[in-house]
Amino acid sequence: MNDVLAQVATNTETSKNPGNAILYETVLTIMDIKSESGLRVLAVNILGRFLLNNDKNIRYVALTSLLKMVQSDHIAVQRHRSTIVDCLKDPDATMKRRALELSLALVNATNVRGMMKELLNVLDDCGPELKADCTSGIFLAAEKYAPSKRWHIDTIMRVLTTAGSYVRDDAVPNLIQLITSAGDLHAYTVQKLYTALEMDISQQPLVQVASWCIGEYGDLLIAGKCEEVEPIQVMEDEVLDVLETVLQSHMSLPATRGYAMTALMKLSTRIHENVDRIRKVVSIYGSCLDVELQQRAVEYNALFKKYDHMR
Repeated sequence: MNDVLAQVATNTETSKNPGNAILYETVLTIMDIKSESGLRVLAVNILGRFLLNNDKNIRYVALTSLLKMVQSDHIAVQRHRSTIVDCLKDPDATMKRRALELSLALVNATNVRGMMKELLNVLDDCGPELKADCTSGIFLAAEKYAPSKRWHIDTIMRVLTTAGSYVRDDAVPNLIQLITSAGDLHAYTVQKLYTALEMDISQQPLVQVASWCIGEYGDLLIAGKCEEVEPIQVMEDEVLDVLETVLQSHMSLPATRGYAMTALMKLSTRIHENVDRIRKVVSIYGSCLDVELQQRAVEYNALFKKYDHMR
């Protein structure tokens, strides 16, 4: 059986569709029986050649078949990585989705940096129908194979900046957890997030993580202690301006306003010159229409007045 399949695979004419059809059936048979490893590599190489075909249907069939073989013949499929990555640039959304699934399956500890660069480029260009799947895949791959915490944080922040509205609900708490555990990167992270927040407050998950970080590590931001990159000079007033902008913006979700309000409250114990300004902002929201925000404001107001010694 192996000999017959090897003969058909090597001697079939591929210039016309009937030949491609026979080759495809040969590949399916090789995948189905207990074939020798050399024959399976030959099958993967046939599919690799299919990926270079001008016919979109043949390329799609090849991607689908490679996806089935990627677990059992990972190394053989890995050899065609550059051709698969090229398929990510296909204008057809269905082709792009298949190529994305296969590319994500090929990510490992060795190629994670290069593959992630390609996937982030796809995220920049792909339509809304692919963004959610792409962000999910990038998050999972980054979590599994991140070469360092800084690279992991940078990658997730890049995703939030590009496609924040399409990420899963657990993206915010997961990133906060990751930042918390990277003690030596707190100053670097809060500086990067503050800069991102100054540029754009429309991506809600990014704004939530940035607000949390500014509340938690705002003193490091103002002190300008960042060893990883050139530190920026930020005044207390500027930090409060950004958080107030988030609170007042019509783009901010109720949850995002909650993050900003709590960040302001935390800063009231981390800064020295503008505590009165924070108290005024908090008291204004004591009569807010959003009940959740109103409750927070009333409780925080009580911390300023009745329980100031505990604040």
